[in-house]
Amino acid sequence: MRKILVATVKPFAPVAIKKISKIFNKAGYELSLLEKYELKEQLLSAIADAEAAIIRSDKFDEEVFEAGKNLKIVVRAGAGYDNVDLEAASKRNIVVMNTPGQNSNAVAELAIGLAIFGLRELFSGKAGGEMRGRTLGLHGFGYVARNVFRIARAMGMKVIVYTRYSKGAAAAIGLKVTNSLEQLYEKSDIVSIHVPARGEHIKSVSYEVLQHLKDNSVIVNTARKEVINEPDLIRIMEERPGIKYMSDLTPDAEAEFVEKFPGRCFFTPKKAGAQTAEANLNAGLAAAEQIVDFFEKGDTTHQVNK
Repeated sequence: MRKILVATVKPFAPVAIKKISKIFNKAGYELSLLEKYELKEQLLSAIADAEAAIIRSDKFDEEVFEAGKNLKIVVRAGAGYDNVDLEAASKRNIVVMNTPGQNSNAVAELAIGLAIFGLRELFSGKAGGEMRGRTLGLHGFGYVARNVFRIARAMGMKVIVYTRYSKGAAAAIGLKVTNSLEQLYEKSDIVSIHVPARGEHIKSVSYEVLQHLKDNSVIVNTARKEVINEPDLIRIMEERPGIKYMSDLTPDAEAEFVEKFPGRCFFTPKKAGAQTAEANLNAGLAAAEQIVDFFEKGDTTHQVNK
């Protein structure tokens, strides 16, 4: 009997675990739970005899993969997978997957909510602005950005996008694609960031780009903090007293942002994009189904370490 480990410092909701268990029971697999663990040693012990694992933001590094002698597949329940050492997995022929799209509506709704929060002066009672009629710029065009586009268009916004790899797909649904990232920031009243924390995207939100922003614009980041060059963002916010920064990611320079820009920045207490009951359930079930399809059909559709 195959043993499947669900290792989550931040557990799935009970209803999700119940349905995940049902999927594995039907396949004839044994499910093991490691929830709210505090020590890495607990994870190393639990992974020792597992053939597959479902994780969330849990760190899977060289040591974890070394401990998982029987591991064949790890599925990150969510879109981002920078918490997984892909090289260490590939070295041991372990497949790593994510569950793209399962959290996308939840993150998109949060991005829109943060944009509204910024425009309405953090609900402070000051006169703010409305979304309708403004231009929303999408920095990236993945699953989340497409949902942001859907919501923003329904609110009467003009939406533009900068993407290097999905220009045709963006144009096909009526989005105007800008010629450069600088042009996107120049033309947007609100910029919503949706790129992964890897490669060319690391610190891509730099002064060279930010200097093109309009004053009174709002930057929304529900992606990763690593895509922001924080000293450059602080510099432009000092130069342009109307720019706001809203995020569900705590920046490294949080204290400086809060001290220098009261009423112009907001950070949720923890990463909140996928923290809905619906996203929790969708991602967990998708991860379980992908593991069964991998073992029973050899399906590697969502493999990220090819």
